[in-house]
Order: sequence, then C-alpha cells, then structure tokens
Amino acid sequence: MALTLIEDAKLAETPLQAGVIETIAKNSGVLERMPFLAVSSNSYTYNREEALPGIAFRAVGEGYTESTGVVNPVTEVLSILGGVSDYDRALVKTQGNVNDLRAVHDAMKAKAASLKFTRTFFNGDSLANPKEFDGLAKRLTGAQSIVMGSSDGGDALTLAKLDELLDAVTGGADALFLNKRLRRKVSDLVRAAGQATEIVSDAFGRQLTAYAGVPLVIVEGDETGADILGFTEPDLDNGDKSVTASIYAVKFGAKEFVSGLQCGGVDVIDHGLYAGGTAYRTMIEWIVGIGLFHPKAAARLKGIKNA
Repeated sequence: MALTLIEDAKLAETPLQAGVIETIAKNSGVLERMPFLAVSSNSYTYNREEALPGIAFRAVGEGYTESTGVVNPVTEVLSILGGVSDYDRALVKTQGNVNDLRAVHDAMKAKAASLKFTRTFFNGDSLANPKEFDGLAKRLTGAQSIVMGSSDGGDALTLAKLDELLDAVTGGADALFLNKRLRRKVSDLVRAAGQATEIVSDAFGRQLTAYAGVPLVIVEGDETGADILGFTEPDLDNGDKSVTASIYAVKFGAKEFVSGLQCGGVDVIDHGLYAGGTAYRTMIEWIVGIGLFHPKAAARLKGIKNA
C-alpha cells in the first residue's frame, strides 16, 4: 500500500513521530503530494514502460502479427537521510518543560530533513555525492527536457512553452514546481492574455495560484538557505552564465508515475537523556528514494531567464 506522508502521519505509533512526519510533509510541496511505496530493502527494481505492443483489426480467417511491448528494468537505490538533535538538560532545568523545549528543536530537524529531500528530489546527483539519489534534473532527458531557448543569458518565459511543458506529461501534471519570481511571471502573462487568475487549495488549506488547473507550487531554499530552483543554472548557449532557472511539471502516482520509495517509513527515536551525556537526544532517520515509473511522468522546462 502506498500512502502520502500526510496519510502516514495518521498511522504513526507516537505523537512525536506523527508530529515529525507532518512537519516534513508541510514544509515541502513535493512531499505533501507524493505517495510513498513501501519496500523491504535498500533498493527496488521495477519495469518501466517504453513502448506499447502493436494492435490491429483482422478479417475473418486472418491471423495476427506478433508484437510485444518494450519494458526496461530500472533499479533505484535508496539513501539514508537523517540526523540527531540534542537539547542540554541544564536548559530544561532553567527554562521549563522538557517536552515543549525539545519539540521546537525536533520540528527544526524535521523541517531541515524536508528541505534536504526537496533539494535532492530536483538536483540530486549520485555521481557527485554517492550518499544521495538522483533528482529530476539528472533523470529527465530527451523530450522530457524542454529548452526555453538558447540565447545568451537565457530566454523569457512564455505561456506557449508552459503549455508545451504540461503537454509533455502523460495524464496531466499534478503540480508545476518553480521559484517565486517565475510564479509572478506566470501570473503576469496570464493577466496580459486576458485570462482569469485561478486559485486552488493544498492539503493544508493554503491557497495557491494555478495555471490551466495545475497548482503553481513554490520551491524556495534548502536547509542551508540556498535556492533550490533559483536563477543559478547555466544558460544554454554555451553555459558560461549561471543565471537561468527551470520549471518542473510532475504527475504523482505509486507504481505508475513519480513515486517515493521508503523502507520502514520515517523513524523518530527518543533517546531520552543520552547515555554518558548531558543532553536529551532525538534521532530522525529515513531510508528513502524516488522512482519514475513512466517515461513521461515528469518534464522540465529549462533555460528561463529572470525577466
């Protein structure tokens, strides 16, 4: 059974675990929407559909020509994401309730994990860092990697290209992921075209702008404050200027489109007063990865300039 983290939080064994999982989901537009498939090891192999078999009508007495579809086996390796949070017992004695004080730091650790996952979901590179999984920027190639243009310094976003991006995702995208500046640009283009601004709500009741019925989900900084989808990507003429950005269109679905993979879910372990130490310790650990079960489950529009 595949569940989103919001659904998973309802099944948590402790209030601490439930709170951490909900915080992780709430701080990432990706993790709010993506279902996670439970796996039982540090890797998962599946078949990705590449080409359908032939099919035809026949006349009475005729036979069929054999035709078999093409599937490619794909193996995803899960990564271990987590950390520990300590809170000095002396601060508990001088500042108040241990559970309230630790909850603040546990929430901060959960938020950091959420933002770290989000950065990796888009920009992960297992060659540069073997400890992490590959993100969409590395996975999306060919027709799923759409070029805004090849001008020096990038090209201005257009609704025509945004439509092309949406058309590249089979079944219709569930979300468009982009930075704040590009979200404003989409709104400007929509108003200039005489179209009405669309508003939708997310799973937490927060209002989002939408385009063609698809939510525009803002992706901000990672756990270090560095932009995840900022204007920091190379332009596409010769790559000498890191001034462009990308928009991603994603369709989510377990074993069908883009899905998370996890072994055992988000573990939240309360170590209490850590042995031999002077601090209360909480450990958060998550064995996690992603899978693209369809070749057109996501697409990227790149080379967009800050115009």
